Parts: sequence; structure tokens; C-alpha cells
Amino acid sequence: MLPLKLPKEQKLQMISSLQDYMDNEFSIQMGQLAGETFLDFITKELSPYIYNQALSDARKLVEQKMTSIDEELYALEQPLPLARRS
Repeated sequence: MLPLKLPKEQKLQMISSLQDYMDNEFSIQMGQLAGETFLDFITKELSPYIYNQALSDARKLVEQKMTSIDEELYALEQPLPLARRS
């Protein structure tokens, strides 16, 4: 899996959220560099789990949609006349 590349604005928002969380939950003041390092660690370690779960969720959604399409296609079938026996 390729490393996750986040837009700078999103990364800054995520760092800010981590800083707020650490401050509110643990009374730990986290600077910008520590926040970025922590985010990089979390992203590297947790991304594969999140990615795999997202794929699993997408797979289930596609299966549901395919089942629905299949049912709709069967509903479009025309009735066939009964074969006549001679």
C-alpha cells in the first residue's frame, strides 16, 4: 500500500484535532512538531486497517447493488408462451 498523502490543510486540521484531544483528555500540551510526528505514526500504523475496512464496506455495498440490479433485470424478463405439444 502506498503511503497516505494528505493535503496540507487537512493534515494541519488533523494535527490540531490531535492536539485538542491530548490536551482535553490527558492534559498534555502537544506542539506542532510532536503533533505532526504523532499523526505520521498513527497514519502509518492504522491506515492499513482503515483502508481494509473501507474496502470491505465498499465490497458489501457493491454486492448489495449488484443483487438489486440482478433482481431488477429478472423483473424485466418477458413471460414466454408455453410450448405446445403436438
